[in-house]
Amino acid sequence: MNSKDDSIYIEHMLDCIHRIDEYVESKALFYASHLVQDAVVRNLQVMAESSQRLQEEVKQQYLEIPWNNISGFRNILVHGYLGIDLDVIWSVVEHELPKLESILTEIKLE
Repeated sequence: MNSKDDSIYIEHMLDCIHRIDEYVESKALFYASHLVQDAVVRNLQVMAESSQRLQEEVKQQYLEIPWNNISGFRNILVHGYLGIDLDVIWSVVEHELPKLESILTEIKLE
């Protein structure tokens, strides 16, 4: 890791993932609760914002993370609030966040 700030952003991203895990007890609860949906979407936004603040050198070291996709997803969440697809959000929570969490944990330990 190149700087103290980068470690803070990595830690913040992990914190957002952990919060999402805490909020999402089940798929049924996610779809049934606007409160949970809002909490998940907000933490995805914050997590993606933190990823945008990482130094480019750090991103180049970890090309297995789709940094541009994360950034683009943040823009969709922030600017496309009337058209957010809950199926896409759930897919990200279920399939993408566990992989991202694993890689970020490895980065944090380096």
